[in-house]
Amino acid sequence: MAPIAPPASIPVPSQPIAPPTSLLTRSQKFIEENQRLILLGCAVLAASGAGYYLYSNRSIGGGSGGSSSASAESGSGSSSTENTAGASASSKKNKKKKKKSGDKKDEKFLSNQGEKGPLLEEIEQPKDEKKVEKVEVEKEEGLLADVPDAATVAAMDDVARNNLGASLKDRGNKLYSKKEFQKAVECYTKAIEISVRKDAVFFSNRAACFTNFSPPEYAKCVADCDAALKLDKTYVKALKRRATALENLGRDEEAVRDFTATTIIERFQDEQAAMSVERCLKKLAQKKAKDILETREPKLPSPTFISAYLSAFRPHAKPTLPENPSQGDQTLLLAFDALAAADYTHAVTFVNEAIDQGISSKDGEAEAYNMRGTFKFLIGDSEGARQDLQKSLDIKPDFVQSWVKIASVHMELGDSASAFGDFEAAIRHNVDDPDIYYHRGQVYFIMQEFDKAIADYNKSTALDGSFIFTHIQAAVAQYKQGNIGASMAAFRRILKEFPDKGEPSNYYGELLLDQQKFQESLERFDRSIELDKDRKPRNVLPFVNKALALFQWKQDIVGADGLCQQALEIDPECDVAVATLAQLSLQQGKIDEAIKWFEKSAQLARTEGELVNAITYEHASKAQVHFLKNYPEFAERLSQMAQGLQ
Repeated sequence: MAPIAPPASIPVPSQPIAPPTSLLTRSQKFIEENQRLILLGCAVLAASGAGYYLYSNRSIGGGSGGSSSASAESGSGSSSTENTAGASASSKKNKKKKKKSGDKKDEKFLSNQGEKGPLLEEIEQPKDEKKVEKVEVEKEEGLLADVPDAATVAAMDDVARNNLGASLKDRGNKLYSKKEFQKAVECYTKAIEISVRKDAVFFSNRAACFTNFSPPEYAKCVADCDAALKLDKTYVKALKRRATALENLGRDEEAVRDFTATTIIERFQDEQAAMSVERCLKKLAQKKAKDILETREPKLPSPTFISAYLSAFRPHAKPTLPENPSQGDQTLLLAFDALAAADYTHAVTFVNEAIDQGISSKDGEAEAYNMRGTFKFLIGDSEGARQDLQKSLDIKPDFVQSWVKIASVHMELGDSASAFGDFEAAIRHNVDDPDIYYHRGQVYFIMQEFDKAIADYNKSTALDGSFIFTHIQAAVAQYKQGNIGASMAAFRRILKEFPDKGEPSNYYGELLLDQQKFQESLERFDRSIELDKDRKPRNVLPFVNKALALFQWKQDIVGADGLCQQALEIDPECDVAVATLAQLSLQQGKIDEAIKWFEKSAQLARTEGELVNAITYEHASKAQVHFLKNYPEFAERLSQMAQGLQ
């Protein structure tokens, strides 16, 4: 499989599997051990400005939504009010019913059937001191025939009007429990008109009715929840009802905000709301990613990414010019010269021109389609890459590198059977080509079949021991197997055999960091940076690794931030550095800055999966900013909760 997929919880764009890219593992441990992710409805921000993350082990998009059966309430005030004065004995019983009836699956949560469960609470209205005659609520004939006319209501004092409104609300609740939603709406509407004291429950209960209409009237539900939340902004039931309605209206970004608010206000105990955040974030990110991919121009990834992929193939001689070279032949040589100089933009331009101009030799034509297919793969156009690489093989069936590359493309497209078939075809054409076994070993590595991976790495090394990455990857595979001693010994041998190469020090440093040998790991990253200082293009991954080490060891956010900034000065499009800066910004409570980095990460995303990941983080963070802007009083509580989770 050509690119390694990032962990679901980390917005780190994928790296090609060609070189041993254990930086992704390092990034994952950085997130899991040192941060609490603001994501999936579990975000936490502290009042002091320091950012905290709550890590969720669920993958994005899984799980069920919130309850669809949350029913009309009968009291004044919201369910978030603790120890409400005057609560009747039936309140506790109905709260138990709420818990039992509220656990619905996504389908019911989002269905048009709406909320049809029993009444959740029976909280008495505050008793007015003046005794008034209660309106009879048992009658259903004529529904509102017994309600005084407008002139009579206008002459009533406030106490009488409030009690009349409460009685009408009770009548609406009974009708709601009988699923007579239209009649219930009439009662709630009349209660709102008559009562002087505005009660959030009246609006929220009417909103619940609108979701049960056929078809549901979600826009009216949103409007009523808006009114309820103006009266009580922490009214969780109104928040959840509005979130559900917004989601059904396709307004996922707003739904994410409401479900996030619900999750935080409920102290992260509402699993359904948390999973609803995930679901809405997934839909929102997928839609935005699709829109972006349909409109944006293809773009090459960072030089770090490209050079890492290309360095996984042993160099081979560029095509020679025939006796009477065509314009296309000469342009193809310019493409190879640009490739050798790491001028990837011009390499792409030249190879496209060469194909358009026409190449006279079959070998040259196969090379051109191989190069163009490679760049299409790097920009995320896997199908286009497959077509070009297949064209290369149609022209030159024994072109082993094209077989190896099309295997990677097939893995990216999810066709592992074709990928392994491609490797077998390559072996039939040249059983002694070491690249075949190295890249097949990489596929086994990603599949965590380490024994098979090591066997292929060893086969590749036996055919050509001068290729550094086979040595490194075999040592990493041993480490993955738990053979720590053998792996570390292998790295020490590699360091002696390749003293002038920066890669061994970088990857050895990662293993040391994994063992929390911080000082030694920093020395290795520094050594890698020194050895590669004149490399073109320069490898910036040791800078990011050193940043992660500093943070893990000394919580040195400033130093880590500076190293990532250095990496971006060298390679402004280094996706791993951008993703790490986003996380470091969140650690410092710089949420607006983090959002900008997530937006940058989305711009650099090569594939739809990477783009969805970046957009998910961006909007999860925006939801947190929105929450604290509207609920600043919760900042101290969040800070205390975050500290308790450390």
